Amino acid sequence: MILPIHHLVRSHMAEAVGRLYVIPPEDAVIVDMALETPPRRALGDIAVPIAFALARRLRKAPRAIAQELAAALGRIDGIARIEAAPNGYINFFLDRAKWLREWASQEYRGFRLRAQGAALHSREADGHGKVIVEHTAINPNKAAHIGHLRNATLGDAFGRLLRFQGRRVEIQNYIDDTGVQVADVVVGFRELEQKSVDDVRELAESPRFDYYCWDLYARVTEWYAGDKERLKIRVTTLHALEHGGNDIATMAAFIADRIVRCHLRTMARMNIGYDLLTWEGDILRLHFWAHAFDFLKKTGAVYMQTEGKLKGCWVMRIEEAPAEPGAHPNTDVAAAEPSDDPELQETREKVIVRSDGTVTYVGKDMAYQLWKFGLLGRDFFYREFERGTTRTLWSTTSDNGAASSKPPSFGRASMVCNVIDTRQSYLQKLVKQALAVLGYTKEAERSIHYSYEMVALSHETARELGYDTSEEADKPFVEVSGRKGLGVKADDLLDRLNDKAGTEVARRNPEFAPDDIRRTAEAIATAAVRYFMVKFSRGKVIAFDIDEALSFEGESGPYLQYATVRANNIFAKLKDREGLDEAAVTTALADAPQDALTDGSDDAHDLWGLVLEAARLDEIVDQAVRTLELSVVAKYAFALAQQFNGFYHRFPILAEDRKDVRLWRAAAVAFYRDQMTEALGLMGCAVPERM
Repeated sequence: MILPIHHLVRSHMAEAVGRLYVIPPEDAVIVDMALETPPRRALGDIAVPIAFALARRLRKAPRAIAQELAAALGRIDGIARIEAAPNGYINFFLDRAKWLREWASQEYRGFRLRAQGAALHSREADGHGKVIVEHTAINPNKAAHIGHLRNATLGDAFGRLLRFQGRRVEIQNYIDDTGVQVADVVVGFRELEQKSVDDVRELAESPRFDYYCWDLYARVTEWYAGDKERLKIRVTTLHALEHGGNDIATMAAFIADRIVRCHLRTMARMNIGYDLLTWEGDILRLHFWAHAFDFLKKTGAVYMQTEGKLKGCWVMRIEEAPAEPGAHPNTDVAAAEPSDDPELQETREKVIVRSDGTVTYVGKDMAYQLWKFGLLGRDFFYREFERGTTRTLWSTTSDNGAASSKPPSFGRASMVCNVIDTRQSYLQKLVKQALAVLGYTKEAERSIHYSYEMVALSHETARELGYDTSEEADKPFVEVSGRKGLGVKADDLLDRLNDKAGTEVARRNPEFAPDDIRRTAEAIATAAVRYFMVKFSRGKVIAFDIDEALSFEGESGPYLQYATVRANNIFAKLKDREGLDEAAVTTALADAPQDALTDGSDDAHDLWGLVLEAARLDEIVDQAVRTLELSVVAKYAFALAQQFNGFYHRFPILAEDRKDVRLWRAAAVAFYRDQMTEALGLMGCAVPERM
């Protein structure tokens, strides 16, 4: 696509600059060489402003430097011509026919896969090894909600972008099976419902066990509010979970396992999968924290406070104030209640181990981060959790007897990306700080917190889902709270979207069988949610709106799908009418006149413009990964779909009488279709056969 061409231009330009002006390739003027897009297609495809950077050093006018360089560059394969513009730019005009023939060919698809594999080996050789992306991390105490979908969508898409670049990626899902949220559900079953472990097992056989626990969790929250003394039961339960070997721990382990399986089914509906489930209980049972704690004490990174309200606690001195004043360790991303934990309100010291000996959330996260980089000196045991058709989901275990004898290699990453909402920024900074204090500065720099803001509901969607929005009528959106049981369960949302999409598909395609309607509706609903979660900047609070997400017209997943299906339909009709498939089209291009691409007309520029914009996908992916901003992929795909739809209406293919013009246009559509399908795939969206 376009990045290899950029590399070609940069390398030849660097050689010419070095030869003419004796400037080495490591010089900043070459290292920082910018490539731009001319304002009009007639001015070229790539503009290089290096003459401006050289003008002061060489004491020459940019125009003169540009002329010298353009003459020195000579012929370059794939470049039709090079011109020095009067303003000092050096403009490159690509060989349009060569590149479109190559990009539209089926052989190019195989080449691209091989190139990604070569990029993987190259990155490994350069020391850029595995990337761990940890996302989702839903507390295993109730059903997943709409906020979790943003986390999982962003994390999954980021992993897809890295793989597209040829990176080796490991997707992990952290399961906090010993935390407060699981303890609260256990308290609910034992104290409110007087249920035993066997009772809970029987109850879990009924449908929607995660929904049942959702309601129970809300009831427990109200029960605590009725009498603060009841919080002592939570503390006792937490201690029992950490120690293990008792009925409370057995009940908690069973609940967490069943809820996680519910979450996996929910995420599978969104085309989201994982390589490894990492259980917090295993971190405790295998004494990962104790090992990390020894490291921290020996280096002086943590120390025991001997006075004040934190007396008896092991604390870490904080290098900077919290970036997020309301940050707290609750991983329910749709909840927004402030923390009442005084430890998190302390601005100079952070408690790592409480005075009663229990480890805080950030302490366990430090041990986990050390393990991710292969710095802990210890490892989990591993077992198969689920075997799917395309991948096996593995799980950590602390039981050597239950472990597989030949598991894959997990951990030992060169970069770690933790996808956690913005309220966790403070704690994520502490994790990085701990690595740096221990001397692991490189790993600290490569510890990425991929933060994002919360998900709310539009007023229209809240009302459609049965919420009374009168109390929030003056707000731009409706906030939800998983803690209070007021939230949109992910499965309910997907069911609603499937129903509405199915109605529209059936209306447009009355000949569809029920299974066809269902499959198409599911693909549309998934794309509707995933695109909506990605299209906004991650730092923006988003108000999810069902009708906006499902719209076939506008900035939506279904709009992009429809623009791709439309391109597919062109080839289906070409084959029916003329017997031409894609292979036949690209073969015929070898001898086709090039005027439709190169005659300098507006039509030729517009045809090539669609091709060149479609070729920018790798450049856009590179930008998204560098900036950690996936919305640029969504915005690019939407603009590309709009450009294609304009092309589709202006330049007929099936009705075009000139065979050569018809062939070049068909090739452009083939390349656009492949690139848009790839872009949708990077966002986790499939393309239905029909819509």
